[in-house]
Amino acid sequence: MRHWVSSIGLEPSNYGTHSMRRTKAALIYRKTGNLRAVQLLLGHTKMDSTVRYLGIEIEDALDIAESVEL
Repeated sequence: MRHWVSSIGLEPSNYGTHSMRRTKAALIYRKTGNLRAVQLLLGHTKMDSTVRYLGIEIEDALDIAESVEL
């Protein structure tokens, strides 16, 4: 990872596999609003964990979760 980031001219200390995982999850959530999908992709068993991971407000998360049919 460090070599790849350096090779494209970025500072390696600013990037890592965990930050990329978090960014991908946040982008999927923002684009789809589907909190359940993000929960499944991250492998979280509890929705609260996904909400904390994404740093979203619980009220927003509950509204979204209620609108998603399983």
